[in-house]
Amino acid sequence: MKIACLGGGPAGLYFAISMKLRDSAHDITVFERNKADDTFGWGVVLSDETFENLAKNDPLSAGEIRRHFAYWDDIAVHYRGRKIVSTGHGFSGIARKKLLQLLQQRARGLGIELRFETEVASAAELAKTHDLVVAADGLNSRTRNEFAAHFKPGVELRKNKFVWLGTHQKFDDAFTFIFEETEHGWIWAHAYQFDADTATFIVECADDTWQKFGFGTMSQEENCRACETIFAKYLGGHRLMSNAAHLRGSAWLNFPRVLCEKWSYDNIVLMGDAAATAHFSVGSGTKLAMESAIAMANYLRSEPTMAAAFAKYEDARRTEVLRLQSAARNSLEWFEDVERYLHLDPVQFNYSLLTRSQRISHENLRLRDKKWLEGAEAWFQRLAGAGDNLIRRPMFAPFRLRDMRLKNRIAVSPMAQYKAIDGCPTDWHLVHYGERAKGGAGLVCIEMTCVSPEGRITPGCTGMYAPAHEAAWQRIVDFVHAETDAKICCQLGHSGAKGSTQLGWEEMDAPLNSGNWPVLAPSAIAWSPRNQIARAMTRADMDLVRDQFVASAEMAARCDFDMLEIHCAHGYLLSSFITPLTNKRTDSYGGSLENRMRYPLEIFHAVRAVWPAEKPISVRISANDWVGPDGIEPRDAVAISRLLQEAGVDICDVSAGQTSITARPVYGRMFQTPFSDRIRNETGMATMAVGNIFEPDHVNSILMAGRADLVCLARPHLADPYWTLHAAAKLGDRGEAWPPPYYAGRDQLYRLSGGGEPTTTAV
Repeated sequence: MKIACLGGGPAGLYFAISMKLRDSAHDITVFERNKADDTFGWGVVLSDETFENLAKNDPLSAGEIRRHFAYWDDIAVHYRGRKIVSTGHGFSGIARKKLLQLLQQRARGLGIELRFETEVASAAELAKTHDLVVAADGLNSRTRNEFAAHFKPGVELRKNKFVWLGTHQKFDDAFTFIFEETEHGWIWAHAYQFDADTATFIVECADDTWQKFGFGTMSQEENCRACETIFAKYLGGHRLMSNAAHLRGSAWLNFPRVLCEKWSYDNIVLMGDAAATAHFSVGSGTKLAMESAIAMANYLRSEPTMAAAFAKYEDARRTEVLRLQSAARNSLEWFEDVERYLHLDPVQFNYSLLTRSQRISHENLRLRDKKWLEGAEAWFQRLAGAGDNLIRRPMFAPFRLRDMRLKNRIAVSPMAQYKAIDGCPTDWHLVHYGERAKGGAGLVCIEMTCVSPEGRITPGCTGMYAPAHEAAWQRIVDFVHAETDAKICCQLGHSGAKGSTQLGWEEMDAPLNSGNWPVLAPSAIAWSPRNQIARAMTRADMDLVRDQFVASAEMAARCDFDMLEIHCAHGYLLSSFITPLTNKRTDSYGGSLENRMRYPLEIFHAVRAVWPAEKPISVRISANDWVGPDGIEPRDAVAISRLLQEAGVDICDVSAGQTSITARPVYGRMFQTPFSDRIRNETGMATMAVGNIFEPDHVNSILMAGRADLVCLARPHLADPYWTLHAAAKLGDRGEAWPPPYYAGRDQLYRLSGGGEPTTTAV
């Protein structure tokens, strides 16, 4: 084949090398607009996994690259006057210029023609005279722009400003992060060694800080001197250097996140940054480029046609790119929002930084640096009041709200059972909640329990509006208190426009086939075209429902529930007041967020007045309607939480969605935790995290990073009422108490889990 590679960076050069290795008869030319010794970066980072792939593909060039690697195992974080070091991370770096020189040398040795200082005006014209054109022409790809209508690139400029500098100061002992507070705001550096004499030194800050410093009006030289002043105590008298003479102005940039819908067109294919970018904070750009080059070369050899090779390349590599882009996005967003975390203790701040991309889990950190993690766990337990030098996972730390003390941080989420009879809980509920209370969770939340017959979601929903209900709930609470050390929370709610619907295992949110009752809402809006139009609430209706909440709270207090939660989420009545999607009122209860919150806050204040002062109240909210700016967005959730906090709510149970049939949620593991994270760290309010959390690692990383104070699990507790006890056994933790009749089962589980023979007394 006659092949043209546009771009003499790692992607273009390594693809050319890979193709020649597979067939020396290929006629390959690399076109590069710059000089052979030009380079516009300082160092690049390659993981052990990537290097293994390079070694398998071309041992000769891999050996030369390895000879010039700088290795380090530690990450050092300078923050608030402390330096925290963790180890076991395994990085290697090389000068970008040296990498390109080695690849150029290898390419020439294989007979590849390298044409530097050569502009290619049109990939389309080149495609007429070549069998294959590989567009590895970088972030500002001319080819991608030439065929934009076909490739359909999405380019998103991110918020932070950064500048790529170098220094002769040594950072050869660790990949180093430096956070400095200045008179204009926080500014930070990512620094790492890439050869014996030089280190990369990337300076980053928020746009507001950048503006206040006036970096945009400075020359590149002036920028270097200004940054030297900021980071002087870390530079040891060494200068900062720029090699961005090709860029106009100060050389500060906003990171462009690029992803194209399609990567190939006829005989043209995109590669490297031309197709997709990954943020520098996860060091994956060169990895993506060189691994994509290997994959493309393999498929061109293995597949019967070029079109088939392109299809396989795009299918396989897109998955990997999206995976890395997801991690990179988590990382870059952490840095964009870093000021949210700058109140954290250095230990927790460091943990948050290390786990920012979600690629490193709690137990993975233990494998990397057990000593550091155990120190962090001891800090967490000490902060929780569990005592000094106690090393246990964060999920097993106690937690206190008012006078309620939880033995651990695991909560059983409210989960509708649809098994009540005329609102009354049955033996099903006694067994259901009793089992989960015996299963080790610190807090068991009952399902949304409705304050009136008309406030039920379905005919099978529980209520708290009749003497029989109170008696049945009293029986359940008494069992939990007598037989377990769990606490139990009563969640009260009103279905609003989502009421009078079928049981959960029938057709969710669909109206009853017969026997529907009238429903209330802030505005005369139906939940869906199939559901009845709700009656817009009058002041009398609002007073009645408020009094129903109060009466139910009084009943819950007499039952001796330990905690109360008011359900203001998921499109039910109080939620429908909060979201503008369903609140169209023109009185003082509609319009602004403050007005829309007025009625839910009235309910809270009325309930708080009758609920025992020593017992906490939570409010569950939907932090994102998943419909964009027409509904509640995460920034609105922060404002909602501030209003709840000011009113005296003890903890915010942060859920999302289920407020509109037009919602388009973005699912994934722990997908709602970022909303809890934002609320907790921007308001200082305690939070509960929910949403596709199913592993102990999830729980421990959420808690240790300060993203929530309690973690709620729903489906895992449906599948396994003893989830907490089983998790403790699997982790080798013997500190969770089992019911005495179950000791024999506990002992067998401990033996099967390893760790030796336990005692036969309570632990």
